[in-house]
Amino acid sequence: MEIVLFAFLAGVITLLYAGWLVYKILNASKGNEKMQNIAAAIQEGANAFLSRQYKYLAVIALIVAVLIYFFIGFNTSIAFLVGVISSALAGYIGMQVSVRTNLRVAEAAKTGLAKALSLSFSGGAVTGMALAGLGLIGISTLYYLFGSLLPLIGYGFGASLISLFARVGGGIYTKAADVGADLVGKVEKGIPEDDPRNPAVIADNVGDNVGDCAGMAADVFESFVVTVIAAMLLGATGAALFGSDKSTFINLPLAIAALGVLSSIAGSFAVRVGKDKNIMRAFYKGIGLTAFVMIVLSYLYLFNYSGIDASVQNNLFVSIIIGVLVTALIFWITEYYTAKEYAPVKEIARQSQTGAGTNLISGLAIGMQSTLFPVLLIVVALASSYYVGGIYGTALAAAAMLSLSAIVIAIDAYGPITDNAGGIAEMSGLPNSVRKITDELDAVGNTTKATTKGFAIAGAALGALALFAAFAEEVHIESVNLLAPATTIGLFIGALLPFLFSSMLMKAVGRAADEIVREVRRQFKEIKGLMQGKAKPNYAKCVDISTKTALRELVIPGVIAVATPLLVGYLFGAQALAGLLAGTIASGLLLALFMTTAGAAWDNAKKLIETGLYGGKGSDAHKAAIVGDTVGDPLKDTAGPALNALIKVINTVSLVFGSMILANSLNLIG
Repeated sequence: MEIVLFAFLAGVITLLYAGWLVYKILNASKGNEKMQNIAAAIQEGANAFLSRQYKYLAVIALIVAVLIYFFIGFNTSIAFLVGVISSALAGYIGMQVSVRTNLRVAEAAKTGLAKALSLSFSGGAVTGMALAGLGLIGISTLYYLFGSLLPLIGYGFGASLISLFARVGGGIYTKAADVGADLVGKVEKGIPEDDPRNPAVIADNVGDNVGDCAGMAADVFESFVVTVIAAMLLGATGAALFGSDKSTFINLPLAIAALGVLSSIAGSFAVRVGKDKNIMRAFYKGIGLTAFVMIVLSYLYLFNYSGIDASVQNNLFVSIIIGVLVTALIFWITEYYTAKEYAPVKEIARQSQTGAGTNLISGLAIGMQSTLFPVLLIVVALASSYYVGGIYGTALAAAAMLSLSAIVIAIDAYGPITDNAGGIAEMSGLPNSVRKITDELDAVGNTTKATTKGFAIAGAALGALALFAAFAEEVHIESVNLLAPATTIGLFIGALLPFLFSSMLMKAVGRAADEIVREVRRQFKEIKGLMQGKAKPNYAKCVDISTKTALRELVIPGVIAVATPLLVGYLFGAQALAGLLAGTIASGLLLALFMTTAGAAWDNAKKLIETGLYGGKGSDAHKAAIVGDTVGDPLKDTAGPALNALIKVINTVSLVFGSMILANSLNLIG
């Protein structure tokens, strides 16, 4: 149990570090009263949404916990609730810090880029460290208390369920507000982004926090814990393959996760902007140091303290290196397709000169093309990790990749903080020099949000494959017969699910945005002096619309995600359920990569034009780019990221209920 204690202590250390960062943030200057009032409105809206969302989810979670108690057992039911609470808490902590850091970053921008970057990254790091620390404490504590891996599956299912709803609800909220604000404000009225005259501007800023902060935190928390748990479940496979003690291979993924989290703390100190003021380079320094420390610590542990036979240490170390390299390479690939400095975004901007149609065609093409290299990377990682360590080696590579979640999410959660900081600077009338710095931070934030989504998607794919292998072990499937009708049925249903799921979310954003647009138009029409800046809009009305529509729309997609594997397994048996999982992983991976990359590329093409290219703001090219960005917004921030959670919910549901469902299967195909 030494490793369990080590993981627990690593989690405690990580939370203490997050607490120190919070202390540092809260002691920074909050700016003037107007800035504080705007930040308070954003904070109030974010709290209102999260409070109402968690009340909805509490009812659903309790119902599921009761079902698990009756059909699986008490321990798994308790672990499920702990997973629900931990995932929700990770998102809650991140959002609470984010809405308090935003105005402090705007104030810090008065003194220059370095201080503003340091503060915004610290705010993001709280989210990353909190989710990783909570994950380590949750897994280690439950494993120690129950002495069994079965309850850990329930823990992962709880995290997956909250991740799904947080991604769906937060994604619908943020993009309904964003699209509604842009369509009326930018396109119809020709006013700047974050203009205080826009009635949807507060809802838009709230959405950055509930979607990109709380939603992403819950998403990656779930990926982190379920991947580590899946690798632990496959510990028996590693023991059989290498002929060593089973407990050693069960504990290894937990140790690797703890080492990765501690490495992230070390790497966070390297995120400092240099004389060149290159923000992205500062982040790469942090990731690079984290990866280096992770590899060194893994080597020291594996070759000196793991107790694993010397003949297989090299094989497992290679698997760990593969996981770390996938993280670095997926960042670079995603940055190439989404950053303003590279050819894909420049091509979309150039095509915008001839209208919205060519802008959309170009963005769609680049989004499709962007799936090539991530998939090749995952294929190489799977092949090489399997070659050196079997399915256990693949699971260990996935665990090593997700062990870097803390530093990755620190870089991601920095994005909504800087976005909000720019909004506060605009609405409070701070000097242009301040907005220039917040714009620099925000532009990089768009890229980092895209790169971390790439990380989350790749991690979801590798983690889901580990879960798939664990499911096959549980239900004793040695091979999947693609010629069997049941398998084909499952495969087609699985491939369909990401498209159906994404369609529902896109339509939900459209319906919610329609309500926002109508409300914003009404206020501009009925509130005298609003356009001239002589009257104040009713921000609360748009916040309320976004909240109600998001919560109304999140239930059915969630039910479909949970119910589909249960029905397919019950009606058609093990082969069909295996086909369902395979189809969902393959289809969901490609669709998620396409949507998130295309959306981010459209967004940055718009921002590239806003720098003055092709006529700059207000030009025909800019108007075309706004259309592309509007289409891309729900792709990159709602439907695409939600597929990560869909993939893993379907896998964890199958793992939790698999044996029970298949034992009572009708097996209609035979």
